[in-house]
Order: sequence, then structure tokens, then C-alpha cells
Amino acid sequence: MASPFLYFADDRLSRAELTAACLDGHLVELGDAYIPADAVETTALRAGALSRLLGETLAATHLTAAWIHGGLPQPPARHTVQRGVPRRLHVMPDRHVVYRDVAVPAADLELIGGVRVATTVRTLIDLARTTDAAHARAAGLLASAHPRAVGPAIRRLEQGTLPHKNAALVVLRAVEAELSQSVRRT
Repeated sequence: MASPFLYFADDRLSRAELTAACLDGHLVELGDAYIPADAVETTALRAGALSRLLGETLAATHLTAAWIHGGLPQPPARHTVQRGVPRRLHVMPDRHVVYRDVAVPAADLELIGGVRVATTVRTLIDLARTTDAAHARAAGLLASAHPRAVGPAIRRLEQGTLPHKNAALVVLRAVEAELSQSVRRT
């Protein structure tokens, strides 16, 4: 069920009306939707804002999942999605989407705001395994927002065999050390 706080273009209001409401200070943009300016931006609203993109078959992963979980202040320029169902999908290419045609196991998904999103543990693992600085920074930010997910992510990586596992362990152990340093300072 869609949130009454989410407004999509041409749903209840036209794009022109939504833009006017933003200029008047009544609405603000949130992902692919708009919310009342005084609404609290929640995980459910961030996820629900992507409901038209994700539908019932795709799952938010990587940077998109990190944003939904509150690890990033802004949505990524290109959303990362994967199959959230076991069957193959026919997905039309979109310049705003990075599509990975690998199904995310059901155990690594949660339903937030009516859409499938990779869990924080799975998201940390995915971010750490992606070998660029932006994803490593996002892993650190997500870990700061969800410090209890770091230990389980490290343990899962230690047990499994995945590409870029060693690099991911280095990233997550550094994040874990930084988090424990900040706890000691307070």
C-alpha cells in the first residue's frame, strides 16, 4: 500500500502542480517522489519513493539500499537494482539504473515501504566488495548508521567464497576499527 505522504508525478498531482508546491515550500523532493516539507524522512518513505522504479520484482541494492537505510544523505545519481525474485526478468535499459541480473536471495531482502530492499548486512557486504572509493565511503557511512550490522557482515564474508572477499574484509575491518575508536573517545 502506498504512503499517503508520497506524491508521484501525474498520480494525484501533475508535475507542474508538484513543482509549484515545491516552490511554495509545501513539498520537497525525495528520490522519485515528493513528500510534505514537514514530514520526517523515514526509511519507509525513502523506499516507497522508489516503488514505481522497483515494482514487485526488483530489489534496491548497493548505494540505493544504503540511501534507503539512512547511510547516505542523498539518493545516488544512478539507482542500483537486482532481481528480487528467482525468475528471469525482461528489464528495459534505463540510464538512471544499474541493473544486475542476479537474484538476491530472499534471506537477504526485507520489505520496506512496500518494496524489496537488501538488508543492511547484505548492503554492507555488497558495498565493501565493490572496489571503488565511493562504495567504500558509503560502507563507512552505512556502518556508522547501523554499527550492529558490521560484525555479522564480517562473519558472513569470512565464511563464504565471494569475488573481492579479501578486499571487502579489509574495508569492513577498517570500518569496525574506526567505529570502536570513536566509541572509546566518547
